[in-house]
Amino acid sequence: MRTKSINKPTIIHKPRVNVITLGCSKNTYDSEVLMGQLKGNLFDVVHEAEQVRNDDIIVINTCGFIDNAKQESIDTILQYSELKEQGKVGKVIVTGCLSERYKPELEAEITNVDAYFGTNDLQNLLSTLGANYRHELIGERLLTTPSHFAYFKIAEGCNRPCSFCAIPLMRGKHVTKPIDELVKEAQYLAKNGTKELILIAQDLTYYGLDLYGKRNLDELLRRISDVNGIEWIRLQYAYPSGFPMEILDAMNERENICKYMDMPLQHISDNMLKSMRRGITKQKTIDLVNTIRDKVPGIAMRTTLITGYPGETQQDFEEMQQWVEETKFDRLGCFTYSHEEKTHAHSLIDDVPDEVKQQRADAIMEIQQGISFDKNQEKIGNTYKVLIDKKDGNYFVGRTEFDSPEVDNEVLIDASKHYATIGSFVNVKIDSAEDFDLYGQIVK
Repeated sequence: MRTKSINKPTIIHKPRVNVITLGCSKNTYDSEVLMGQLKGNLFDVVHEAEQVRNDDIIVINTCGFIDNAKQESIDTILQYSELKEQGKVGKVIVTGCLSERYKPELEAEITNVDAYFGTNDLQNLLSTLGANYRHELIGERLLTTPSHFAYFKIAEGCNRPCSFCAIPLMRGKHVTKPIDELVKEAQYLAKNGTKELILIAQDLTYYGLDLYGKRNLDELLRRISDVNGIEWIRLQYAYPSGFPMEILDAMNERENICKYMDMPLQHISDNMLKSMRRGITKQKTIDLVNTIRDKVPGIAMRTTLITGYPGETQQDFEEMQQWVEETKFDRLGCFTYSHEEKTHAHSLIDDVPDEVKQQRADAIMEIQQGISFDKNQEKIGNTYKVLIDKKDGNYFVGRTEFDSPEVDNEVLIDASKHYATIGSFVNVKIDSAEDFDLYGQIVK
């Protein structure tokens, strides 16, 4: 008796795509969008998998901002291109800021990378992988952060003329995302458990000028604030020149807009601010910080400073030191100047020795450490709403509304005495504090 043969459907095996993300939160967002598109095309996609497979397609999302970041990106490309040579991974694809800025040089120097793409080449990258760009997935992405918070990019690029910054070379001009599109994205995230949106852009405060003819961040904040399930909205990367005061009104009106402002000020000496092309003076900077603090009592202000910019004298530095001591920022980061090709400052002589740049940065951070300790001591005995991010060893680790993930203070809760669910809000009474950590007990 003959049996009929059954034609089994052919199963096409797609290699796994392993995405490696370097650099800032804007790159994190871009990787998440890429991963969402790949998942929508039925790819098996992972983020920074510890174990690589010999048929993996490695996509490296690079950073090209300053020397250290560029070197990390190059080292990562070399690492995976060597694994490809050894037959331990299938393909290596490079995208992001470094390849936007240095594509010809990279193609000439690291020849066994399969393809290089820039910051705005998502559709071409997908096509190379055999995937289609799916417009219906706009707003959907695979989070690489814990699901309860998400970076939320509201614009791309930058129109500012800062002399030291290469971002416009890599990201292009400022392009505002429409409010309705962002509201849909916020709704999608909230539906999937996201409680905190961290608004990012190269310059949040420029939002809307290109699309609506006016600065429109306050309207966007109110619209997102209305999304059910979003309990915290946090602002990062506000620019001081032309700062729209209306956003402070929105912050006061809405409980779910955190009293938090990340505003990189870079320096305070008028000589340095002018050479940096920041469009603001020392006195206007001081007045702005005071106004923000007056209008939003209790706001936590974070800033970023640069030491060792070309021409920075000891007097310029001491002026910045004194200002940091007097202003007492809640949070502060300090970086040494990096001499970047094709920026306006590259025409200047990089005349501050590296060791002096670092000594000055260390001195600023030592001042800030003392300020942070004093401010944290003042919190002892107070109770704060805390979002639990993770469990680390013997502690549950969370943050107050005054702290952004990865860069700011953390609240540590003894896990042997208290239990908290990751992604939940709890009330915590602070009973002790260090320079950058708070310790407390969960209270009802």
